[in-house]
Amino acid sequence: MKLSVITDEISQDFEHSLNVMHEFGVKGAELRGLWGTNIADLTDEQAERAKAALRRYDMQVVALATPFYKCDLYETADNSAAGPLHLAKPRSMNDQMKVLHRCIELARFFETDKLRVFTFWRKMAVTDAIYTTLRDTFVEPLKIADEAGMTLLLENEHACLMGSGEEASRLAALINSPYFRICWDPGNAFALGENAFPDGYEAVKPWISHVHVKDAVRVTTAQRGEHAQFCEMGTGQIGYEAQFAALRNDNYTGWISLETHYSPATGTGPDGKGTPEDASRACLKYLNRVLGQ
Repeated sequence: MKLSVITDEISQDFEHSLNVMHEFGVKGAELRGLWGTNIADLTDEQAERAKAALRRYDMQVVALATPFYKCDLYETADNSAAGPLHLAKPRSMNDQMKVLHRCIELARFFETDKLRVFTFWRKMAVTDAIYTTLRDTFVEPLKIADEAGMTLLLENEHACLMGSGEEASRLAALINSPYFRICWDPGNAFALGENAFPDGYEAVKPWISHVHVKDAVRVTTAQRGEHAQFCEMGTGQIGYEAQFAALRNDNYTGWISLETHYSPATGTGPDGKGTPEDASRACLKYLNRVLGQ
């Protein structure tokens, strides 16, 4: 297993993120937001600047964390986002192939063949018919991916229709394409209420080609009731040491991308609160210790 980081979880200052990653011996970078711009909207000039920085730090791009299919499946009166877009522009279904083609161009430029994708906002019940519909929506993207030599990595996202390991694995089996694999995210599965490890992991195991990690605990508040709250890696309830041991035992040799997602109560921020960099540093210390064992 090899350690990477979704760079904007440290900072929107791409060069600074790479410097922090270099400090921790990280060799892989997953690209999502750079200098306040989502990867799908990156200009050619920004891409050149990013590639120069990656060369300086001798880092490899392991995947593009695209916003493809992070939209409504059907046009409705309410087309608002049901989850975070991470700087991506809100787009309709009609714009998604443009996003895919642009991200493929950028993937070639950054010398990666992996594109993270989604399965639309979770604004309806997940029925048998939904699986058939989702399969059909991937016919054209997978043809494009095949022709381009790319792999689409479905991230199980709790704000999207395929949020759990069980859901993602069922869709992967239905699609049954070598160009469709899973980006396994135990934190998202946990947020949806699934027992991420071992249940979710056992479901997705045959299709895993990439892994995102963030830890979480269940909390109850008056405003939201019981829900998942992201926290420092290794302090939550997902059970990452057992998850990493299982990945080793199952001969997973791919990348583990840190997607920090939490803010510490105290830290180096101007108000005395923690920053994304503070949180990511704490998580990287844990990951270096556990993955280095």
